[in-house]
Amino acid sequence: MQYNKMIRLPLLLLVMSGILSACEGSPAGGNGTVPGGVPQAAQSGGGDPGQTVRFTIAYATGDAATKGAIAAVIKAYTDAHPDVEIQDISVMSSSGYLDWLKIKDALGEFPDLVEMRDTEAFAGAGKIAELPSDLAGLFDNPPQVWGKVWNAPLFASAPQGIIYSKKAYAAAGVTDLPRTYDEFLAIQEKLKAGGITPLAAGGKDIFHMGFWVNKFLIDEVYARDPDWNAKRNAGEVSFQDGNVVQAVADYKYLFTRYVNEDWLSTGDNQTASMLVSGEAAQLFSGTWMFPQIEEADPDFEFGFYAVPDREGKVNVVGLPSPAGWSLSAEAARDSGKTEAIKDFLRFFYDPEQYAVFLSRVNGIPATAEPVTYEISEVMNTALELVADPAVTKSRMLGTWWGDNMTPQQYRNWFYRLLQELVRKDGDVRAYMVQADAEYDRQLKEDGL
Repeated sequence: MQYNKMIRLPLLLLVMSGILSACEGSPAGGNGTVPGGVPQAAQSGGGDPGQTVRFTIAYATGDAATKGAIAAVIKAYTDAHPDVEIQDISVMSSSGYLDWLKIKDALGEFPDLVEMRDTEAFAGAGKIAELPSDLAGLFDNPPQVWGKVWNAPLFASAPQGIIYSKKAYAAAGVTDLPRTYDEFLAIQEKLKAGGITPLAAGGKDIFHMGFWVNKFLIDEVYARDPDWNAKRNAGEVSFQDGNVVQAVADYKYLFTRYVNEDWLSTGDNQTASMLVSGEAAQLFSGTWMFPQIEEADPDFEFGFYAVPDREGKVNVVGLPSPAGWSLSAEAARDSGKTEAIKDFLRFFYDPEQYAVFLSRVNGIPATAEPVTYEISEVMNTALELVADPAVTKSRMLGTWWGDNMTPQQYRNWFYRLLQELVRKDGDVRAYMVQADAEYDRQLKEDGL
């Protein structure tokens, strides 16, 4: 199929963005084989010869492509290292990943190697250890918390945007991509008038809510004031301010008019099939969704673009955050586990193996060493957004740290509040009064 023909990333884009070589600084599993055999960087496990080393691993599983890709790496590693047993304790859940981790911690089952997204909170609680310096050296200026590197990024932050059916756009008479948010809304009206659900939304999974909510928050708040969280923590701004109210009003309007009626009972992993089957014309997600769509229907023709704001500016998720693989503090005290985990991570980030992983999730390399793999045309569009200096890069609500750190539980609470806002057709300003009150309560509870 011409649309899905794989192409090499243009050299000019490589130079502009450093995408497949380095990055300033969620994704269809296979059979676990690594082209060319086992990478030279990881030929032996970390334990004593003849002695089995065991450690547990956990990561967010809401995205099927990333789950499959990580599982494939684990299998490839354990096949090549029979002296190491890796117990994958990750589970599919519609609840928040943070909530699940807290439960595992309370049960005394905190993973030895964990995908960490709330680094400052877990580091402050003594649950994770500083990343060993020899691993930290694999990355180009990874984000630091308190002057220390705690994470090995799985991949660099990728933009989110509209993934659309070319057939649906053509049927609705959409010939040009929107240059402003108002033009985007006009496209939704055309699609709706044609009898198709404009947007597939998977609100059953709370993380999915973050895609649209943060699109509007970035447009109205973070793109204009990256230190808004710090100002909110200091009581200088409010969720009741006009910019936040506008962002939430835009979210409510979109979800009231253009998403599938069963969005609250639809999972994120169902949205790709809704798009491919023609049940919906679009979905809003990231590059990790591309392989899921291609796997569902290799002949399905789709495109990708970032939704502009009202002024025609493009703002996307794209700044690095302290997130990625972290060693638990307990595992770090066990030399055998530590060496085995380090060996596994060296295997994970070996350029040959890492390229296979990234190709499965359409990910952007986070390593300093160059990594090359073939990309699709839609992925090239995403990379152009990353490389474009005119595109504002930002972070999502709960991914800031330092003075801009939000209360640990607030992100998912806020997403659920906004679900209720739509479900009950609530008043935006009244709900933002609740948002402020809860934020202050959690600030005090967290000691921020």
